[in-house]
Amino acid sequence: QVQLVESGGGSVQAGGSLRLSCVASTYIAGNYFMAWFRQAPGKEREGVATYWRSDGSTDYIDSVKGRFTISQDYAKKTLYLQMNSLKPEDTAMYYCAAGLLHSSSFATSGYDYWGQGTQVTVSS
Repeated sequence: QVQLVESGGGSVQAGGSLRLSCVASTYIAGNYFMAWFRQAPGKEREGVATYWRSDGSTDYIDSVKGRFTISQDYAKKTLYLQMNSLKPEDTAMYYCAAGLLHSSSFATSGYDYWGQGTQVTVSS
């Protein structure tokens, strides 16, 4: 059983930056996709970015491309999400997840392990 713990959330003004971290309780195999999701009040959880350690490939939803960067420090068992040029619409609870998938996916199904989330609030 893998446990994921997020941190790094907070309150920032529009245009600011935050770096989220997600520490795993154990090393996760390279064929697992790691991902960041977010969920705003009253909205469904949506995928934001995925990372596949096997080849270092990344994938982003259009609304965060050029602003967010997903990365991993495997030795530290930590997944990161660097968020720059934050906008009020980025306000949400952010979750990291891990899943054994055949390809990058922004759907919640297929992800087996989830963290408890860290809140990000961006004010205008």
